[in-house]
Order: sequence, then structure tokens, then C-alpha cells
Amino acid sequence: MKIFPAIDIKDKKCVRLVKGDFDKKTEYEISPVEQAGKYIDHGFKNLHIVDLDGALTGETVNLGIIQEIIKKFNFKIEIGGGIRNFESIQKYVDAGVEKVILGSAAIKDKNFLKEACEKFPNKIALGLDAKDGYLSVSGWKENSNQLTLDYLKEVNDYGASRLIYTDINRDGMKQSPNFEETAKVANTSNCPVIISGGVSSMDDIKKAKELSNKNIEGIIVGKAIYDGDIQLDELVKELDA
Repeated sequence: MKIFPAIDIKDKKCVRLVKGDFDKKTEYEISPVEQAGKYIDHGFKNLHIVDLDGALTGETVNLGIIQEIIKKFNFKIEIGGGIRNFESIQKYVDAGVEKVILGSAAIKDKNFLKEACEKFPNKIALGLDAKDGYLSVSGWKENSNQLTLDYLKEVNDYGASRLIYTDINRDGMKQSPNFEETAKVANTSNCPVIISGGVSSMDDIKKAKELSNKNIEGIIVGKAIYDGDIQLDELVKELDA
């Protein structure tokens, strides 16, 4: 199973939000590049980055920081946050990221998702962020009135190479991921699924591993690392050899 330690970037700092709320933000002293260095030193190979400035503006605000991380460290990086056009995707692909995550733009415009998958084969991940079964968009400020599974069935053949499923009610809350709903998504999805939102302990990691043969590829761990609930040397032991 792949483990994706997370870096959320806002104003050039590592931050964590609670349920995606920018007013409930914790800033950490360590810089995104230093945090990436810690992850590489512990032996992690995958990295999940969200450009929160990008999510708010629709621009590749922190491209320079991401380029620096790629240049310094040998990570397979997935990046999300306000990616709304082919130009932004191209910038990240040129920088060397493994997967570009499309969220709101793909939900609002299915054709954008389809064309992106055609233009950038094997590079596009679909980010589905749900609250009470319905997809949310625009930095989780809007409800799309679309049921997650209905939307997924419509776009399942478009060619996304990974799906990241986040239960917003769990995100940043450290109350364990919504394994039940994630399993439903994984059963429907044509591509492998990453668990996101609410990881609180090593028990959650172990539970995710039990599901990892059911079209679940990995798990994202964020706030629990920053707050010290999960130690990196313990977490790295759960990586596939």
C-alpha cells in the first residue's frame, strides 16, 4: 500500500485546515521544502501536495516551491488545488509531478476531465471531495448537488488513472477516514482509489492495508503527522517492501 504524507501550502507555509475551513487553520513552523526533506529522510516515496493558494485563486501560485521539492528530492508527487485549465496541468507535468489532481473543474465540466485525460494520459487523478454523499466544489465552499457515485459512474470511462476520495466531515478532524464510503467508491471506480481525510492513528493505517486489495491503492496522512499522533518511523514500517 502506498502512503502519501501530505503537505498543504498556504502563504509559503505548511498548514492544516479543519474540514477545509480557511478560518480554522493551523500554521506550522517548518517550510514545505523542509517537511518534504523529513519525509524523504524517513524513506517515503510518495507525496501528496495541495496548493491552497491555488485552490482559492485558480493559479499555480506555489509552482516554485513544488519545483524545488522535485529538484531536491526523488518523490512521486500528486498535486492538487485550483487546477482549472490545460496550461496549469502542463506546468506541473513539465515540473515532473506524477499525477495532477483535478477536482472542482472536473466536477463542474466533465468534458474538461475527459480532454485532460486524453491530452495527459496516465497523469490525471480525479479528486472527489464529498459531504454527506454529495460532491463539494470550490475549496469545499459549494455543494454541487451531485451524488458522488452518480458522478463517478458518468466519468468512469474517461481515463483518470487515480481517484482520491475525501470525506470532508472527517478531514482534519482525526476521527478516522470514512472507510465504508471509500469502499463503495472503490467498488464503483475503474481506477485505484486513495483514502483521504481523518486519519488519526496507526490503527487507521492498518485498517486501510486490509482494504488495499479491494481497488484501494493507498492513504493520505496529514494532520496526524504534524500533531505527533503518528510518528514517521512507525508509519514508514507500513510501506510495502
